[in-house]
Amino acid sequence: MDITELQMLYAAGERDFHNIDLSSANLSYINLSGASLLRANLRHTNLRWANLQQANLSWADLRGADLSWADLRGADLSDAKLKGAKMPDGSIHD
Repeated sequence: MDITELQMLYAAGERDFHNIDLSSANLSYINLSGASLLRANLRHTNLRWANLQQANLSWADLRGADLSWADLRGADLSDAKLKGAKMPDGSIHD
């Protein structure tokens, strides 16, 4: 699935994107609030300024992702792989 298709599906009300592979994609400023990204491959993805409020990122691979200024309020990051991810506070996750 490409970014345009993802945005179209989200705009149409789809919220279940589990197992999606968007590794190395540029998703800056995207709105995926409330989306299920369970087990998604978001490795090295640009998520700067993304709206991920209430998103389910459980078991997602976010290694090396850029989450600078992303809105993660209420997001579920349980068991997510975050090594090397740049977090909203500017820190790099160990």
